[in-house]
This record gives sequence, C-alpha cells and structure tokens, in this order.
Amino acid sequence: MATRVILVDDHLIVSQGLKSVLQAEQFDVVGEAANGYEAVKLAQKVLPDVAVLDLSMPMLNGIDAAREIVKVSPETKTMLLTMHTEDHYILEALRAGIRGYILKSHAVTDLIQGIREVFRGGIYLSPGISRAVVDAYLSRTELPPEVLTPRERQVLQLIAEGKSTKEVAVLLGVSTKTAESHRTRIMSKLDIHETATLVRYAIRLGLVQA
Repeated sequence: MATRVILVDDHLIVSQGLKSVLQAEQFDVVGEAANGYEAVKLAQKVLPDVAVLDLSMPMLNGIDAAREIVKVSPETKTMLLTMHTEDHYILEALRAGIRGYILKSHAVTDLIQGIREVFRGGIYLSPGISRAVVDAYLSRTELPPEVLTPRERQVLQLIAEGKSTKEVAVLLGVSTKTAESHRTRIMSKLDIHETATLVRYAIRLGLVQA
C-alpha cells in the first residue's frame, strides 16, 4: 500500500506543488490543511502514516501541532518542512518527537527520501544540519529546560498573534477563565507582565515571526 501523507502549509501554492510531486512518486496524499489546528483535526480523521508540517504557521506552529497529532493519531510520524536552520528549532523539533527535519532550500528529492526514511521508523535530517545539534539532543546534556508546557506555548502563540482571552478560549475549547489562568501562569513563569514583552518573547522562541 502507498504511504498515506497529509500536507500542512499556510501557503496553498506550496502544498499544491508538493501534492503533485508526491503523487507522481506514488505517495497517497490523503488530506491538506492550512494551519496546525486544522492539521490535528485532519490527522484524527484520516490517521495518516506521515504528516508533513510547515514550521511557521499561524495559530499553531508545526512543532506544537506535531505534539498534538501524535495524541490523536499515535501511529503518525511527523516531519517539518521549513526554511529555519537555527539550532534551537532543530533541538525543539527532536525533543517534540518529530522524525524528520527538511529544509525548503533543498531539492524535493530530499523530502521524498525523508518521508520514506521516516515511514520506515528512522529519523531524517536534511544534509547540512549540524551534527553537533543532533549529538546534543542524543546526549541530552545541552538541552535547555522547557519553561512552558505545550498548552502554554499554544496560548502564548495566540496571545502574540493578537488574540483576545475570549478568542483563545474559543480556539482551545476551554472556558474564558481557564484561558485567563493560562495567561496568568505564563506571565508568572516568565516574570513578564506586559503583553508587548510577551510578544517579544514569543518571537525569540520562534512561535511567531517578527
């Protein structure tokens, strides 16, 4: 049976182009989504073998979407397709259980090879990614501590994108009181007390783009 893949990118032209290429290589593209929230719902519905996610997406980025996807579809292997080569993105992706990290600057054959390797149970990183980064992940000696929980990261991204507490509550399916509690806890953990400073922190963390 063909490997069943979903594609997640907020740029339609990118996902359409990838779909054509993957179908030509006999992959079964069983769904497409434009953001992380749609990706989680899609994965739960179609249970793909592999989810290929853009890293930088509105509302829910690729790393946090991958964390949620494996909760609703445990057999799905997740991969990132991104332009970001910074070490902290790669470390965060590996720590989140993402199995592939593909650079958009590389040939599409890199993505095809990556999907096949990940589907077989391996880990695939684009050539050129620092071996020292991978060694740091494997040894766990240089990983910075995770200050925020995955849910708090989601809330922080939404706040940084300008969502109100009520909008955050609706998007996450929680009460306004719970959303406000998340916001308060985030500010307490980070010792940040202004929204503008929260936004700057989210940018440094890579949750949103400047």
